Amino acid sequence: MSKTVLFVCVGNSGRSQMAEAFLNRLSKTLKAISAGTKPDEKIHPYTVLVMKEVGLEVGKRKPKLLTHEMMERADRIIAMGCGTNVIPSDHLSKVEDWKTEEPYGKPLEEVRDIRDEIETRVKRLIAELT
Repeated sequence: MSKTVLFVCVGNSGRSQMAEAFLNRLSKTLKAISAGTKPDEKIHPYTVLVMKEVGLEVGKRKPKLLTHEMMERADRIIAMGCGTNVIPSDHLSKVEDWKTEEPYGKPLEEVRDIRDEIETRVKRLIAELT
């Protein structure tokens, strides 16, 4: 049975969407889902653009609200800049805090750097979990 990784940020329109897309493309044995504590209406345009540059389409996705059920199902929870205080204490043993920089409001070049950092961290996570 495959392990599930839950990526959590605030808006679920940038960082966590990038991480979900990378993990699902790069791993055959892990499954990624993502959610936000306060989901935005749509995926951020720069997220769509920088992911398209690396061959991943995220523009049709819809930001999702983090639920207790998602945390229950996850084998690992990655907090991406929202902190761990949004995770109930009974799930903290599964949490890793990446403290990833917020891409919203940043110039495109910096969003690319954040994307590349996320890809590197996802590759490390895959190596650790498989």
